[in-house]
Amino acid sequence: MQPTEFEFVLPHGLIDAEGTVHRQGTMRMATAYDEIAPLRDPRVQANPGYLVVILLARVVTRLGNLEQITPKTIESLFSTDFVYLQDLYQRINQNGHSRFHVTCPHCEGEFEVEPVPVGE
Repeated sequence: MQPTEFEFVLPHGLIDAEGTVHRQGTMRMATAYDEIAPLRDPRVQANPGYLVVILLARVVTRLGNLEQITPKTIESLFSTDFVYLQDLYQRINQNGHSRFHVTCPHCEGEFEVEPVPVGE
């Protein structure tokens, strides 16, 4: 069975009001509704760039020990972490997994690799 949830470790992590750093999390694959529903949101209609904020808030299911992931949570991420989650979203929703298909430049053998999160 193909996995639908993927664990990740943010490069920097979200720092909450108490100073706790939240780096480990889980993202699930998006559904068609996840991609359609935010289009009705007034924030997206006013600024199409906000779509990714709402989308990530829908598919990030866990971040550290935070009780809820909201658009405000995603807005609070460092830019590096935000880009990291966008990239992960693209990989798991286009490929169905977070692995890359690569070819060795020396032997020309083909295989898949799981990227090591930044900061690990």
